[in-house]
Amino acid sequence: MPANSPDLNVLDYSLWSILEAEACSKPHQSIDALKKSLVKAWNNIPQGVIDRAVDDFPKRLKKCIDAQGGNFEDK
Repeated sequence: MPANSPDLNVLDYSLWSILEAEACSKPHQSIDALKKSLVKAWNNIPQGVIDRAVDDFPKRLKKCIDAQGGNFEDK
């Protein structure tokens, strides 16, 4: 369902993998420690990476429309 598709969420399709690699590379002793690690990882993402992810969004929407809401990652 496109409305809930991770393919149409900038965090899911682009930035989460960066956060996960940085913040989740080691176990955390508490939820608070995980939150702090995620905030630190977010703050370390270069603005250019975020800008590119946002700039790619219209292209992703077009691909979704062209695929009639179906899978478009491999296209």
